[in-house]
Amino acid sequence: MLREFKEFIARGNVIELAVAVVIGAAFGRIITSLVEGVIMPPIGMLLGNADFSNLFVDLSGQGPASVAVAKERGLPVIAYGAFLNDVVTFLIVAFVVFLIVKAVNRLRAAPPPPPNTKDCPHCLTAIPLAARRCAACCAEVPATA
Repeated sequence: MLREFKEFIARGNVIELAVAVVIGAAFGRIITSLVEGVIMPPIGMLLGNADFSNLFVDLSGQGPASVAVAKERGLPVIAYGAFLNDVVTFLIVAFVVFLIVKAVNRLRAAPPPPPNTKDCPHCLTAIPLAARRCAACCAEVPATA
């Protein structure tokens, strides 16, 4: 069983997955830092320092002043404001990741187009892939599959 486990771990896919998880966690911290430290402050200013974290529905009927007071007293509340904050943060993070991926994809070289010609085996002239006869030497050319 130990040998099987060692073979499993030594497979390239498992090691690549482990590396991807570690890099993903580090990249996640970078993105979170970017969103919280660079992107959210201007957005907060534009929205008038909006903070939804204290929005809640009181289920106890006792009217606590804030979510913190309700939690301190052990009162049942639906704290939908924290959920709204998380949704807004998620949308911003997703948009930032989209912009980064889009920029990286632009930097990558486009793959070369597939060839649309082949060389004649007799005279080495470039002819279309579907050609059965060479235009230069009139030799029969086998069809490409």
